[in-house]
Amino acid sequence: MIFLTLGSYPLPFDRLIHAVDRGIQTGLIKEEVVAQIGYSRYVPQSMKYYRLIDKREFGELFRTADGIISHAGMGNIAMALEADKPILVFPRLFKYSEHVNDHQLETAREFERLGHVLAAYTEEDLYSKIHLLKTFVPKKRIATPERVARRVGELLWSLLPADTNEQLKT
Repeated sequence: MIFLTLGSYPLPFDRLIHAVDRGIQTGLIKEEVVAQIGYSRYVPQSMKYYRLIDKREFGELFRTADGIISHAGMGNIAMALEADKPILVFPRLFKYSEHVNDHQLETAREFERLGHVLAAYTEEDLYSKIHLLKTFVPKKRIATPERVARRVGELLWSLLPADTNEQLKT
């Protein structure tokens, strides 16, 4: 079973649900798909779906799924990496009013580059990569909080006016 999850972000993501539904209808997706569709307007015709589900039921679907299809949100990506689950992400895009900016596009590209996720950027991409969920083994993610803290500190330091920098150094 593939678990399609869109999280609880309050904007619809009809484009992904419709693509998966069409893939099932045309036989491009042969696996059973169960979906958590959140605030999307499109109602799937070819898969079992829930709007929003409680944490326990979400966890059970996530745990029992052979693979995950998701928006490129950090919560679902982190959960899949923690559970060693193969995940195919499809970023929400600003131009379709699916999010307030295109940060999910950058997230998908970076995590794909690092070997943590499969990423699809078009409907055709989705159909060509979905079968890879069966064999994809995500690379382990090694958290580096010290590096992140140092980079944030450097950024904040760089935002201070030059005279403040001099005063703080003494």
